[in-house]
Amino acid sequence: MRTRAAVLFAQPGKWEVTELELQGPQQGELLIRMGAAGLCHSDDHLATGDLPVPPEAFPMAGGHEGAGTVVEVGRDTPGWTVGDRVALSFIPACGFCRWCASGMHNLCDDGLRGLSGARDGGSLRTTLDGRPVGGASATFSELSTVSARLAVKIPDDVPLDVASLTSCGVVTGWGSAVRSADVGPGDVVVVMGVGGIGMNAVQGAAHAGASVLIAVDPVESKRASALDFGATHAVATMEEAGEIAGSFTNGQGADSCIICVGVVTGEHIAAGVEVIRKAGTCVLTGLPRAQDDTSIPISSRHLTLFQKRIQGSLFGASSPAVEIPAVLELYRRGYLKLDELITRRYTLETINDGYADMRAGANIRGVVEFDAL
Repeated sequence: MRTRAAVLFAQPGKWEVTELELQGPQQGELLIRMGAAGLCHSDDHLATGDLPVPPEAFPMAGGHEGAGTVVEVGRDTPGWTVGDRVALSFIPACGFCRWCASGMHNLCDDGLRGLSGARDGGSLRTTLDGRPVGGASATFSELSTVSARLAVKIPDDVPLDVASLTSCGVVTGWGSAVRSADVGPGDVVVVMGVGGIGMNAVQGAAHAGASVLIAVDPVESKRASALDFGATHAVATMEEAGEIAGSFTNGQGADSCIICVGVVTGEHIAAGVEVIRKAGTCVLTGLPRAQDDTSIPISSRHLTLFQKRIQGSLFGASSPAVEIPAVLELYRRGYLKLDELITRRYTLETINDGYADMRAGANIRGVVEFDAL
């Protein structure tokens, strides 16, 4: 069969909408008709080259945040039927490796291999003029054949545009606060960067009981929105955040700082470590450019003597099959704002406009909508 998709041919590059040849689902696979796809910064890292991949990985069908409807089920794939509505996780979970057995499905050993979209044996499901096309969930495609391990069933009454956000941004931000930072009642929390992920870190921290929740972002509209999503304060700089945190803690600093900046630098991390108290936690959720990967200008003595902790967070330290249904249930009960995260909607043809708006700070989250929505 054939499908239209946004494809990246090189780094750096722009998304190009082209027609691909797509194989149907085999055992353990599903064919999904996409309803909506979120414009996450991680895909932009691929386009800019901030997240380098080998040249042989191209061409690549983009997108990892999305939701749709099952239109075909591969043979001997129990538990699935045509018509099931799903959100797609970008991290497969084998269920057997050490990390899955420990309940850390986000760190599954199959995760990196699964990102290429390769089947067992190495073949790819999508081609362009006979040339293999990579991409695991390929949510920037009208149709996508995926491993059933990437699919999480969602309730029929949840809109697909809303559900698409739980594939990455919502759960990553929420889990960064609730799981990685372990926010508790009465905590003082700083969230640096309140876009599609950071705004959900704000929601997660508020839900966990933070009494002082300081959103930091240079964009005024995002600061205003953060107050609607649960922040008690919203400021433009980390210096201001530090002063507010100190005023509530007798100068000790915040219990945690969650860094959700789109392109993280060592200076961001240093500022996050500086703003937390003794034995506090600085959660690193955003990604740096490759060239900034090893540069963090902090003193190791500062970490040792004050016992501060830098904690990485992949997918909010959450298991997709558990956390996606959980946050959707919170949404259904009115405890979690998801509709309000969607700032603008785009077609597949205007996807590059969506990313331009994201870089300009105009969106909390942009969403590509397909006819199937």
